[in-house]
Formats: sequence, C-alpha cells, structure tokens
Amino acid sequence: MITLSVVVPIRDGERYIADALTSLGRNARHDFEFIVVDDGSVDATPDIVDDFRAELPGLTVVRNATAAGLADARNTGLAAASGRYVTYLDGDDWLAPGYLARLVEAIDGLGCDFVRADHVQVEGRKRVVHRAPVARRGVVLDPREAILPAGVRTMVDYPYAWAGVYRRSLGDLLHFPGSLHTAEDRPWIWRLHREAASFAVVSLAGVFYRRQVAGSLTQVGDERQLHFFDAFELVFKDLEPEFMPKAVRNFCALLAHHLELGDRFTPPLRARFEERGAQAVRALPLDLVAGAVARMPAEREARLRALLPDLPPSPHVRVRRDREET
Repeated sequence: MITLSVVVPIRDGERYIADALTSLGRNARHDFEFIVVDDGSVDATPDIVDDFRAELPGLTVVRNATAAGLADARNTGLAAASGRYVTYLDGDDWLAPGYLARLVEAIDGLGCDFVRADHVQVEGRKRVVHRAPVARRGVVLDPREAILPAGVRTMVDYPYAWAGVYRRSLGDLLHFPGSLHTAEDRPWIWRLHREAASFAVVSLAGVFYRRQVAGSLTQVGDERQLHFFDAFELVFKDLEPEFMPKAVRNFCALLAHHLELGDRFTPPLRARFEERGAQAVRALPLDLVAGAVARMPAEREARLRALLPDLPPSPHVRVRRDREET
C-alpha cells in the first residue's frame, strides 16, 4: 500500500530536474511513489528523467505531448496517484533529506485533512525561511478560522501547494482550475480552507523554493498573466460575505504587485491588464476597495488610485501595512 504520492510537474526543466529527483531519492521509502508529469518538454528534460528510472524507486513518468499548463499537469499527476496522502514538488525546487517522512509523521499523528509547513526561499546563494502564517503549531485547527482577519497575512496568503501534505480522500478539493495558466493556487487555497474540515501547521522547512527562475510564470509577462483575473473571479464566486473583506484586500494587494511589475508587459498587453484590473475592481464593493487601498504603502496606493481615478477616499484612518500579502 502506498502511503504518499509526490506529484512533480515539469516543463523544459533540464537545468533543475536532476536536483529535484536527487532530493526525492534522499526521501525515498518503499511506500512512497513519485509521479513526474512532463508537460510537453522540448529540451533534455525527458532524457534526464529517464536516467533516474533505475535509481529512484517508485518513479512513474507521465508525458503530455503538448504543454497543458501547471494546473492540468498537477491534476494529471493527482489522477495517477494511489497514496493515502499526496504532496507536490515543482520541478525546479528540491527537498531536504528525510523531509517527506517527517511530513507523513505529522499528518499521521495529527489526523487532520491537511498539514501545511514552512519553506526555504532560495535566490542564488541566499536562503530565507518563510513561515506559514499561523503561530499555533502542531495542533488541529478549523481551516475557515485561518482565513481571517482581513488586515493581516493569513493562510490564504500562503497558497503554495508544495508546502504541505493532503489526504487524497479530499478528492475534488485537491484539483486545480485547469483553465488557468497562472494564479491557479489562489482559488485552490481559498476553496481548501473554506470546505475542508481540519488542518494543522507544523514547523518543518524542508522545501527549497527557487525564486526568479528564468522562464517561470512569475518572470514572464505574456497573456497568461491575464489569468490572474480569472483566478480571482473563482475566488469571489459564491464567497461568503464574512470573507469578502479579506478577499478584496488579497486581490487589491496582488493587483498592485502585478502593476509594479508592469514593465515585463508589452504596451498593448499592459493596457489590457490595466483595463481588466479596473473592471475587476469596479465589480467589487467600493467601500471595501477604498479601505484596502488606504491601508497600502503609499506607492501601491498611488498605483491603484491611478488605475481607478474615481475611487472614493476611504472613510477610515490611513494605517500603513506592516505585512504584505504577496
């Protein structure tokens, strides 16, 4: 019987996939399986993955003839999984030795639907631990109670699927919106926290997450970035009123972040992005938008007010935010 399935989506990752698979080898157990989903790679990725077939027990490779995107690649891996639990590893990241066993031990001991963990952010030689935004560790909590308050960073601001482990019996809650090619983790994390029954956070930081990788969607300014708005349409769909202030604040902070990176867009695409942004904000309760904008750092507030010149002033006293939601 398989205890844990690890889904590894990868596309054109010849520079990094060997590191990811080597780290899985240092986590291998007879009851772990590793499902690599090669999402239409045209570089040497398939050959490198094949080189690991003999040395990585439990390795299964699924290949998409053409790229489907990260969300669909994860869903493909999830459909092939047979473990009691499932976790994810992006193909340009890696794991500390023994991390997966400790993650399984945590969810086994706590008995909850899913467990979230800290991670290590990597930029060149720099390593910084990023903590999941819950102070209570190693105790079972209500996922809905970890969405609020609106004014601080909470678990819906920590959407990384690879920073945790999940019961596969959660079924559809683990599926990503396949129509999205970016920001697919935002509606995913909101739905998980709104509908799952229990979760916990543990003090493990065994995932090493590479930032600013050339070719990653965080660095590319093409039309896929417009899916950010489609992602938040799913977040807002049927959202309970109690969570609306948090979702509005979350969206506005991320919109401002994207506008700060506007130089990566061509001028026509930037114009389309700004138009979609203005339309999306005007569809939200403007009092909540005004309150969220007024609590941003001055530069971000100015960017959003330039996008929305008719945005009314906030009735609240301006408070500088201490912690960002991006």
